[in-house]
Amino acid sequence: MINIVGCGYIGQQVALKLVQQKLNPVAYVKTGNSLSVCQQKNIKTELLNLDDPLCSIDIKNEKVLYLVPPQPVGDNDIRIKNFINSITGNVPEKIVLISTTGVYGDCSGDWVDESRQINPEVPRAKRRADAEQQLIDYCEMYHVPRVVLRVPGIYGPDKLPIKRISSGEPIVREQDSPYSNRIHAHDLVNICMEAILSDDIEGVYNCSDGNPTTMYDYFIKVSDALNIKHPPAISLQQAKQKLSAGMLSYMTESRRIDNKKLLTDFKLRLMYPDLDSGLSMIKSVCKKK
Repeated sequence: MINIVGCGYIGQQVALKLVQQKLNPVAYVKTGNSLSVCQQKNIKTELLNLDDPLCSIDIKNEKVLYLVPPQPVGDNDIRIKNFINSITGNVPEKIVLISTTGVYGDCSGDWVDESRQINPEVPRAKRRADAEQQLIDYCEMYHVPRVVLRVPGIYGPDKLPIKRISSGEPIVREQDSPYSNRIHAHDLVNICMEAILSDDIEGVYNCSDGNPTTMYDYFIKVSDALNIKHPPAISLQQAKQKLSAGMLSYMTESRRIDNKKLLTDFKLRLMYPDLDSGLSMIKSVCKKK
């Protein structure tokens, strides 16, 4: 059996594919609304509140795809700590964890592969790095195979910054804009599928399309794909006065994510190996609606 812990957009798409293959996944979600959404899609679902240190989950010799984001504050991931504590003694067959390429920190635009030492600089990345380390410690103690998928920005038909672009909030101009890495949601679903089902996949993988551009390029191309007016572009100095601290934190980190290990070890081939191909698909979907 395959357990999907945290079943939002990506988890639901993975679950639906597993159901099609008659693999009978079980999803675990925090809220009644999420429970209802998953059940309406014929996904077997149970409630699990990982903010509760006394939570429990019955997993024994089963595979786990862990998609729960850390709690919104702090440097440590309390949720994965509670999850690990809840399964001690009921050793899973394998655990796949979704992490973030943010754990590498600012790399001044360098190409980054999995051999690069992590250097998380902002709290959200520190929480993800902590989750990775907790998983490593648990899996080494109990000899559980593990996969860590380091994921950059996810985009797709239902995952685009439409509201932000439409709001007219400014973006940082091209010459000041850092590199931006991404993966199409459909490709990430396929990566998760192979990571959890394959007996050969183990270790840490960068899950990007391997073709980074700037954040400016991303917003402009999404605007064009959806026929939305371009947001105004301002200098980084101006952005420091106008943008939120959260958005600015993305502007201080620049890296280009190398995905060669992913393409070598996984049998899949990316459906959307660059932004243009991904947005072409989105254009065709929008035309049909």
